[in-house]
Amino acid sequence: MKFSLLTTLLVVLAVAHGSEARSLVKREVQAEVDRITQLLKEMSASVTTATQDMVEKMKALEMTNTAQTYMEDSRAKIQPLMEQVQAEAAKLQEQVKPFISNIEEHIRPLTNDFNTQVQPLTDNFQAQVKPLTDMMEKFLQQVMEQSKALLPPQ
Repeated sequence: MKFSLLTTLLVVLAVAHGSEARSLVKREVQAEVDRITQLLKEMSASVTTATQDMVEKMKALEMTNTAQTYMEDSRAKIQPLMEQVQAEAAKLQEQVKPFISNIEEHIRPLTNDFNTQVQPLTDNFQAQVKPLTDMMEKFLQQVMEQSKALLPPQ
């Protein structure tokens, strides 16, 4: 009887230990499942954010490429027009050159004649003004000397 009692006690202890172990395993499994679930949620959020960032960067890159393509296309369209305008300007300059030369030929005698008439007048004016400027210089020199004389010695 002692043996059966001991055996029964061992069986009861084994069953109790087994059910406790199963309960402990169940708690650990649940904690692991919760931890893995949380990790998956964080990874999902991280992947979503990274995907959104990548989409935004791709949109920005696409916009930059579109703007660059537009600029290159515009430049390609404008370049021939610019070359045509430059060619027309060169032609116009060549056409206007004889007229300008003709005008210069007609104006040169007039300006020379004007200079010959005005030169004596300016010479006369300078001759009349020179004594006045000399007199003003002397007067200012005297005023400066008198002002210096009034200052106390240093």
